Amino acid sequence: MITNYLIVLGTSMLPLAELRGAIPIGIIGFDLNWLWVYVMAVVGNMLPVFVLPVLWRKIENKFVNRFALIGKIIHWLFERTRNRFYSKYRRFGNIALVLFVAVPLPVTGAWSGTIAAWLFGIPYKKTIGLIFVGVLISGIIVTAITKGIVRFAL
Repeated sequence: MITNYLIVLGTSMLPLAELRGAIPIGIIGFDLNWLWVYVMAVVGNMLPVFVLPVLWRKIENKFVNRFALIGKIIHWLFERTRNRFYSKYRRFGNIALVLFVAVPLPVTGAWSGTIAAWLFGIPYKKTIGLIFVGVLISGIIVTAITKGIVRFAL
């Protein structure tokens, strides 16, 4: 049984699955206690968040410093993205990142949230806090849907 909780923890650390995949696996697949599944999924989803913002900066610096042309392209792409979405971020503030992480849809979540925070230059500690709130909300939504408390209709 402990192994199943570790699978939930590990699955929630993966970039595409995150807790959106881990919670249904734990509750439906392994028939585990929903509260412990939620806790393990949140913890697992947050573990990469402590490393990823630093990693994105290191990758950017390595490419920019090593490959001039690639660096210019990356810089242009990042500036274009920042300019394109900055008005939305400025308008909604920190809640924009929380909601981006909280909505349990593909291409949203903690991993994508760290990229968004990095692009917009949100400080590390603030990034961790905002993403944590988003992960808590996302976990509640996914748990409620998995338990059938909330029905999701397309």
